[in-house]
Amino acid sequence: MIKEIVKDVLFLEQKSELATKDDIEVVNDLIDTLKANLEHCVGLAANMIGVKKRILVFSIGNMIIPMINPVILKKEKAYEAEEYCLSLIGSRKTTRYETIEVEYLDKNFNKHKQIFTGFTAQIIQHEVDHFEGIII
Repeated sequence: MIKEIVKDVLFLEQKSELATKDDIEVVNDLIDTLKANLEHCVGLAANMIGVKKRILVFSIGNMIIPMINPVILKKEKAYEAEEYCLSLIGSRKTTRYETIEVEYLDKNFNKHKQIFTGFTAQIIQHEVDHFEGIII
């Protein structure tokens, strides 16, 4: 189901909790909501639809990839980026890393460890910041 995007900074600043198999519907809602906002958005964290769980989705080409309880294990090659967020007005500068290694669960709760680079890595870092209540 397509959900409304949360713009309440006080809510967004709260830390998210680990997701469980009971939260699978949140994954589906995130996918539906991202599909509805692809013109302006490439990734969403669960708190952006009002759920304080460590779930994110992002788009690569025609695919939308969900990550449940992702953890960034390694970061390499820092750079300064300017980012926008669907929950906020305007852009903000932040530090990102060119290459990251992430451990996460897929939609079926199978564990993966994968290296991401470039813009995909940047999207994941932005959404993981949401879990920690970090607002760029």
